[in-house]
Order: sequence, then C-alpha cells, then structure tokens
Amino acid sequence: MSGDIKMLNLAENFYAKIGVGLGLLGFSALSQAALPAAVAGAFTSLSVDVLALIDLAWTVAVPVTIGYVLLGMFSRTARAAVS
Repeated sequence: MSGDIKMLNLAENFYAKIGVGLGLLGFSALSQAALPAAVAGAFTSLSVDVLALIDLAWTVAVPVTIGYVLLGMFSRTARAAVS
C-alpha cells in the first residue's frame, strides 16, 4: 500500500514538472514574439559589435599563445642545459 502512494506522489511530481516546463516554454515563445523592432535591431547591432571584438581578440590571442608555448620550450631547454 505504501509503495502505491509513493508511485502516485512520484507521478504527480513528474507531471507537475512537465507542466511547469511546458508553461515556461510557452511563456518564452510569447515573450519573444512581443519584442519591438527597435529592440531586435539593437540586439542585431550588439551581436555585430561583439563578433567584431571577437575577431580582434583572435589577432591577439594566437600570437600570445604561441609566445607562451615558445617561452615554455625555451625555459625547458635552458633548464636542461644548465643542469
């Protein structure tokens, strides 16, 4: 008898979670449809700016990474030559 009650509670919790998830999914679809054109344009220009900054960051990140690798190789070689 106790096992049946546990299964019933488990099923109720599962269906409650499914209901909350579907409700949030429906709310998010409704909230996305309500964006004004100005906000959509602002997000588009923001994403273009962020992508431009990421492109600039790659031009710095690659040489810095290569420099750290070369520095590590040099220090290993120097340590081996000294000892």
